[in-house]
Amino acid sequence: MTQSVKRGESLGAQVARVLRQRIVRGELAPGARITEEALAEEFDVSRGPIRDALTQLSFEKLVEVQRPRGVYIVGLSPDDVEQLYSLRGALEQLALSRAMRVEDAARWAPMAAAVGRMGTAADDGDHAAFVTADLDFHSQIYALADHPRLEGAWNQYLPTFTALLDVTINHDEDLHESSGDHMKLLDVMRTGTPEKAAEVLASHLDGARDRMLSEITARR
Repeated sequence: MTQSVKRGESLGAQVARVLRQRIVRGELAPGARITEEALAEEFDVSRGPIRDALTQLSFEKLVEVQRPRGVYIVGLSPDDVEQLYSLRGALEQLALSRAMRVEDAARWAPMAAAVGRMGTAADDGDHAAFVTADLDFHSQIYALADHPRLEGAWNQYLPTFTALLDVTINHDEDLHESSGDHMKLLDVMRTGTPEKAAEVLASHLDGARDRMLSEITARR
């Protein structure tokens, strides 16, 4: 079956997104071999975008390119998950500490809007909309930090964390608890101490990490 792609966007990014989701969900198992030729046929694109996608996924340590033998799925081990979330924790704690210096209420409006969208998505049981709003919320922490290199590091790993959240959010049939967690984090960032905000953020990210670890363990 041919996988459709949108011609108005980067084809390589689209192919990478689909393959990343398959790998993180366990649909492509570690050790499985894939080829540029088969992928080009499936996505109905030339090999250029396929190579771009595989280069990106190789950077993310999700595949290993072994030319001319082919491309092999690396997947995610528990240690990979620990590394990803410890890296995110380090980045986000720094972003949070800088963001809390911002006093201009208008600059916090996008984050508050994201919380509102999460509440609506929770009411509707719309997991896809919740994922989008959730990631927007966290991206706003980096935007408020006024540290372009830090924000760039987050954006570099954002596709991976998007795929992880796609998996972990589906562990929550009721999204209201997660929505409430984000509301609490926003409130403590605006009115609490840096120490309390750091504690709330750490607990939030630890929960996401533990859900992903549980998912990987259940596949074995």
